[in-house]
Amino acid sequence: MKHKVVIIEDNIPLRDGFAQVINSTETFKVISVYDNCEDAIKNVKKDSADVYLMDIELPGMNGVEGTKRLKDINEQIDVLVVTVHENSETVFDALCAGATGYLTKSLMPEQLIEALNQTISGGAPMSIKIAKMVVSSFKRKPSEIELSTREKEVLTLLSDGNSYDVIADKLFLSKNTIKFHIKNIYGKLQVNSNVKAVQKANRENLI
Repeated sequence: MKHKVVIIEDNIPLRDGFAQVINSTETFKVISVYDNCEDAIKNVKKDSADVYLMDIELPGMNGVEGTKRLKDINEQIDVLVVTVHENSETVFDALCAGATGYLTKSLMPEQLIEALNQTISGGAPMSIKIAKMVVSSFKRKPSEIELSTREKEVLTLLSDGNSYDVIADKLFLSKNTIKFHIKNIYGKLQVNSNVKAVQKANRENLI
């Protein structure tokens, strides 16, 4: 029994090309094609497809939102985003929306079929360039902000909800000294409140 594929793409020649490649296999068949997400979403239950090939730029609802909506209806659906975009923001928007994989429209026919096979097997196919971008994004760049050991201690205790008096007692310092450290922390982090200081320190992996 062939796995069912739905194509959501408003570029007719490209859509027809994908369909021809997919239907030439013994494993997959295209059961529906749409030029917008809205129609695809309306017919999710009727189509009962295994994999969706999703363009990003579509009339009306874009592919990222369309992916999210499809996954909300049935989380078992696999969505392969196929687009010309290779910027990291679009990649992560799509992956965060629930896309299983992310491919570029320049892929060869055999790469499309390979991606479909990987998806059905539980994989997450991505183009080499996009995979490198995803990996590099997890390599956190060290923060350029430098806090002293004492400032980190103060900020850590502050993040735990301690008052200035309690922090002073724990560090065997005066309350005025704690205030002095807090003032320096504000300056280095360029913030004006305890909450913002803690939030930024966490984002920068300082505490």
